[in-house]
Amino acid sequence: MKAAYIDHCGGPEVLQYGDLPDPLPGAGEVLIDIHAASVNAADWQVRAGRYGKPTRFPHILGRDFSGVVGALGAGVDEFRVGDAVFGVCDTGQEGAYAEKIAIKAAIVARKPDWLSHLHAAAVGLIGLTALVAIEDTLGLAAGETILIQGGAGGVAGFAIQLARHLGARVITTASAANVDYVRSLGADEVIDYRSCDFRQQVRDCDAVFDTVGGEVALRSFDVLRPGGRAAFIASGMSAPPAPRPDVTSLRPQVGRDRAHLERILALLASGAVRVPDITRFTLDRAADAHRLSESRHLRGKLVFEVR
Repeated sequence: MKAAYIDHCGGPEVLQYGDLPDPLPGAGEVLIDIHAASVNAADWQVRAGRYGKPTRFPHILGRDFSGVVGALGAGVDEFRVGDAVFGVCDTGQEGAYAEKIAIKAAIVARKPDWLSHLHAAAVGLIGLTALVAIEDTLGLAAGETILIQGGAGGVAGFAIQLARHLGARVITTASAANVDYVRSLGADEVIDYRSCDFRQQVRDCDAVFDTVGGEVALRSFDVLRPGGRAAFIASGMSAPPAPRPDVTSLRPQVGRDRAHLERILALLASGAVRVPDITRFTLDRAADAHRLSESRHLRGKLVFEVR
C-alpha cells in the first residue's frame, strides 16, 4: 500500500511517501480501505519527537480517517465487507496516512450516505475532543459563559457550535481575518488576539477551553470567576497548574469509543454543528500539509484525499 511515513523524527522534510506492507486485521479488528484522513496538530508534534515519540520505524502518522471495510478479523460480526465507516485510532496507535489500516472494530462507526468520506475524516478527532472537553470535562450548562481560545481551529470551531447548542454564551479569540468565520459558527463575541489582550475585555467566565497553549493558556486563568474551571488540550499530557486556589484546571481524557462518534453524527444530522472548512491535500504532499498545520494559522481542517 501507499503511505506517508517517517523513518526518524524531525522537521516536515522527514516525511516520505512510498510503499509499505499491507496491514492484516487481528481478532476483533477490521481492515479499512482509507478514502480520506485528516491532519491534526498531534501529528506534527509526534513527527517532531515532541509528543508520543514513536518507538518503531517506519512509522505511519495520522489519527482519524474514513473509508470502507475491506476485510474482517476473527470475531467481528457488526460489520460487513463494503460497509462505509469512520473512526479515530486508539490512543497510542496511528496509521491513517495510508491506503489501509487495521483497527479495533469496537471504536469504528458506520458512516451515513449523507456524509462524504472527506467530511467524515474531518470531524472524527475534533468532534471527539470537543465533546469530551465541553460536555464530559467542563460539564458546560445552559446560561453559562465560556471563552474558547483559538476559535478558527478545527477543535475550537466544533466546540463553539457545541457550546451554543448547549445554551451557553460563547466568547472566542481569532485573527481579524477569521472574525466572520467564527461568528458564523455561533460565537457571541470575538476578540482579535492580535490587536488586544483578551483579559482586557473578558472577565467572570464560568469556563475556558484552551486549544492554543503557551502563555495564552496561562493567561486564561485570569478571566475565570471564582469557582470557574478551565480545560486545556495544547499544554501537554497534563493541565497547567492553576495559579489561583479558587479555580479548577483540567486536562480532558479523550478516549475512543463508538458512542461519541455516533453523538457527532447526531449533532451533524440535526444541524447543531457543521463540518469545518476543509483544505485538501494528497498523501504525497504530507510535508506541505504539516508545514501549514505547524504554522497554526489555519481555518478549519486539513484533509488528505487518499482515493
